[in-house]
Amino acid sequence: MKIRVQIIAVFLLLANILLFSACGERVETAPSETNTSPTVAVSSTASPEPAPPQSKIPNLQTELLDDRHKTTNSPLGKFDFKNYTYPLPRGWQDSDGKEVELVGGKRPMEMTEEVERIGLSYVTTKYLDVTGDAADEAFVILKIETGGAAIPQLVYVFQWKNDAPEMIWYFRTGDRADGGLKDIRAENGEPIIELFGQDRYIVGELDTAKVTGDEEQLCCPTYFTRSRYKWNGNVFQIQGKRLTFSTTDKNAPPIENMVEQVGKNEKQNSGKK
Repeated sequence: MKIRVQIIAVFLLLANILLFSACGERVETAPSETNTSPTVAVSSTASPEPAPPQSKIPNLQTELLDDRHKTTNSPLGKFDFKNYTYPLPRGWQDSDGKEVELVGGKRPMEMTEEVERIGLSYVTTKYLDVTGDAADEAFVILKIETGGAAIPQLVYVFQWKNDAPEMIWYFRTGDRADGGLKDIRAENGEPIIELFGQDRYIVGELDTAKVTGDEEQLCCPTYFTRSRYKWNGNVFQIQGKRLTFSTTDKNAPPIENMVEQVGKNEKQNSGKK
């Protein structure tokens, strides 16, 4: 009886061993489940960078530096105006002299306790026939270097005579909206000079002063004045009406001889009091 019980116990033990062995094999060989998350396609195209903001400050030298009137058949076209001595107009003369020598298109500014000398740089030259001799004159434009953003300029007019340039006119202009130089060209053999500001024009070697009430930011002029001049054999004299145009309203008619109109209106208003 004891032997039978032992045999039964041995069989039960073997059965348990086989059972656990089979379970272990099923666990090892069972395929593992992979948790795959849904994917979303992402475009690789980068969004375009925004364009840099455009400056609201206008380039007031555009017309002076364009390609008009830059060539000539006159010998003046081959003359080196970047290395030349120029007279200085009133208001821009050095403390120790009335002439300035340009070397390589420049003359450095010098401000010391002993001397004050303005800086100058060559801007451009335009060739226009403004004396009626069928030959171009040279309009040499220099910029006064102030060390800041100001753009006062000097203009020198030369004719070719006796195998050399001969100066027949020179004048100064103001700074940007305050009588700054906008453009120079010729029409019917007469020079047309445009200055920024209301009723601004050239008298002799100087630009005129501001009209009362013509106050605005120097950077951004809203008016310019067109004036015409005529060579009489000795000097250039202003001709016809001075026309003040709006830069913001292209359809607005020009104002003629504004200074005289302002003076007339002031007299009428004073007479009403």
